[in-house]
Amino acid sequence: MAEADKKRVEVRAKMSGVFYRKPSPEEPAYVEIGSVVKKKQVLALLETMKVFQKVKSPAGGEIVEIPAEDEAAVKDGDLMFVIEAG
Repeated sequence: MAEADKKRVEVRAKMSGVFYRKPSPEEPAYVEIGSVVKKKQVLALLETMKVFQKVKSPAGGEIVEIPAEDEAAVKDGDLMFVIEAG
């Protein structure tokens, strides 16, 4: 696929909370940089007031950036993932 056909899709926090890249501390991260994901695939969890929300991919493609830190607080609108969709 030509580079011109690919677009960058940003995944931003829909609410403030704690960002978790893994389903539990003992398990591997849902995705890493370079992971190929499908639309609606779980990328991470966001905990707000003891409720965990799944962060799902809005598009299929490759994870090219993960600016959010695991187990760190994120605010509404913070960038969590960048996907190169194509």
